[in-house]
Amino acid sequence: MQPYNKQQIKIYNSLTGKKEIFEPINNGYVGMYVCGPTVYSNVHLGNVRTFMSFDMVFRYLKHLGYKVRYVRNITDAGHLENDADVGEDKITKKARLEEIEPMEIVQRYTVDFHNVVATFNLLPPSIEPTATGHIIEQIELISSIIDNGFAYEVNGSVYFDVHKYNETNDYGILSKRKLEDLIHNTRALDGQSDKKNPQDFALWKKAEPTHIMRWPSPWSDGFPGWHLECTAMSTKYLGEQFDIHGGGMDLKFPHHECEIAQNKAAKGQDPVKYWMHANMLELNGSRMSKSSGNYINPAELLSGKNDIMSKAYSPSVIRFFMMQAAYRSVLDLTDTGLLASEKGFNRLMNAVDDLQNLKTSNTSSFDVKEWKQACYNAMNDDFNTPILIANLFEAVTQINAIKEGSVTITKEDLDTFKTAIHVFVFELLGLKNVQESEEGTNKLSGAVELLIKLRQEARANKDFALSDKIRDELAEVGITLNDSREGTTFSTN
Repeated sequence: MQPYNKQQIKIYNSLTGKKEIFEPINNGYVGMYVCGPTVYSNVHLGNVRTFMSFDMVFRYLKHLGYKVRYVRNITDAGHLENDADVGEDKITKKARLEEIEPMEIVQRYTVDFHNVVATFNLLPPSIEPTATGHIIEQIELISSIIDNGFAYEVNGSVYFDVHKYNETNDYGILSKRKLEDLIHNTRALDGQSDKKNPQDFALWKKAEPTHIMRWPSPWSDGFPGWHLECTAMSTKYLGEQFDIHGGGMDLKFPHHECEIAQNKAAKGQDPVKYWMHANMLELNGSRMSKSSGNYINPAELLSGKNDIMSKAYSPSVIRFFMMQAAYRSVLDLTDTGLLASEKGFNRLMNAVDDLQNLKTSNTSSFDVKEWKQACYNAMNDDFNTPILIANLFEAVTQINAIKEGSVTITKEDLDTFKTAIHVFVFELLGLKNVQESEEGTNKLSGAVELLIKLRQEARANKDFALSDKIRDELAEVGITLNDSREGTTFSTN
């Protein structure tokens, strides 16, 4: 019997607003799609939390024996500056400002994204498709939506007809918004005359003469709308109906709402069985915002080079901190919270080390099987990592009691205990038993900072050969330099 047949998972489904027993469409197989980053800047720490949450889900489903196909996309075209189909493509704008090719922007920040998620020990997805690699599929999808009467073409652009769709479907079924309220709250926008209604959204945009990223289509040389790529790629790799679609809470409307509408308009059926949304990450009780200064990026948090936190924190401590909140809860990132998590993490790792040297007895006064099932029960309840961690600290208490001799454990139970601790701490929570010494970390940081300073001096002296040599040789040993207007930071692979 597969492990998943012994455990019954309940998932909070954003579509229905309640926890539901997880029953995949195909027994033993799970298809999961998670909206990935738009690669026009360094990955946001809030995005890291979202991807970490679904990494935990991926890990647990795999642990239970499901064959999981996890698809997480890269948005490298089509994401405009706002949701009203106006403004520049984010990647094109960044390329124009830096006077380089858009695909140089894509490459730079895709590499940064991969470095960051690897630093936090996220498993790679099964498939990581890109929007630009699926233009044909998106064009075919638009054609189907037009043929079914739910889209129209105006001056080379194609728009989804939300009002027509809402006559036979429910636009707002996921976000619980009513089209009538959206109409009432919508102001007329300049440059929207091509649309029948302001609520309609772009499936294909005709490129202006100055727009760099463009592809030929039956309607114009242009580019796909942002919402379209996820519909095209999720159904290509997971089928017209699949099990789980995840993403950040901020994507519920309009992005995920539009995905449902596109799928139903093209295929005539709901695409996803369980919608899951990870909640926001705040900083010191307020929304993270670069413009307000209430902001910290992953590199600054890891290096300690910021004015917000008292010290640097290791990737595992940060991951442990994030896992101490349920993925559907708002999480407030604070120095106090991280310091407490660091103490808790070290206490847990010390207990894991002690576990290897415990003495066994002829009887057990600690019910390992009951404790183990309590850990599974926590994960089965919508992946409740805070309760799992509470159970792990109960294990710490028992380990200390066994050391002191007030609790006994048999060899068989100890073996079961060791295996279970390894599974829950390392395989499912994704922590690493590396209690980095501050001395060693400081020495590494000091050495790299010296090289960064030498590189800056080389660039100032126009010795670009030496500058490139320092950067490239650091990259060869797994240290990536990240240049920005604020200066140069580094991350380790």
